Amino acid sequence: MRCTVTALHTLPAVRDHVSPAEWQTRVDLAACYRLVALHGWDDLIFTHISARIPDSDHFLINPYGMMFHEITASSLVKIDLAGNKLMDSPYDINPAGYTIHSAVHEVRHDVACVMHTHTAAGVAVSAQRQGLLPISQQALFVLASLSHHGYEGVALNHDEKARLQADLGRTGFMLLHNHGLLTCGRSIADTFLMMFTFQRACEIQVMAQSGGAELIPIPQQILDGAKAMAAAVTKTSQGMGGALAWPALLRKLDLQSPGYDA
Repeated sequence: MRCTVTALHTLPAVRDHVSPAEWQTRVDLAACYRLVALHGWDDLIFTHISARIPDSDHFLINPYGMMFHEITASSLVKIDLAGNKLMDSPYDINPAGYTIHSAVHEVRHDVACVMHTHTAAGVAVSAQRQGLLPISQQALFVLASLSHHGYEGVALNHDEKARLQADLGRTGFMLLHNHGLLTCGRSIADTFLMMFTFQRACEIQVMAQSGGAELIPIPQQILDGAKAMAAAVTKTSQGMGGALAWPALLRKLDLQSPGYDA
């Protein structure tokens, strides 16, 4: 039997039909999707990143069916908190993605971006009873603002939203048991850097455990000071540091995955 390949829909550019603030958000979010693909964190088409459009309750999310390396600023789908599409698009949205992202955007007005991944290392750590261990500097940053949410199956039940919101609280990192990782930050750049740190902490843990040697935990007094340290960092003009790394990441994209800003 011969398989057929369905071409991508030809999508018109939307730059002239949205505000400058929305367009910049679209460009940064499309870049974030491309960076996730570049780092190998995508799960075919099945994970999701969202960004709030400034000064609104609307947010952008991926067109369900596109690979992350294909996503452009114009192809992102704009929806409201009820999941209604606000601009024409031939693509639907991932219903589980809507459940998770709308839950966060409903209650965390300080959050500009929500990022969720299903990486092998992230799911592996999420399936461990002790969760993320304090064995690396990367883990230290995550543990300063980490919450947990129990697995309830594929996130299609909207009743789960209230429990997810309660578990997340005011944290920036969440370990979704048996499921993966979630970060949320004040900017797309910060949220990406937070996920980079979270992912790396999980990779280090899995690699350290695989050797079978006794692990050295970070001393408790350092852990106790981590939360105050993280709070001080987030109050600086550079936030979590994403703004420092973001221009360099975009330069890398321009070389290796151009076209995200179309």
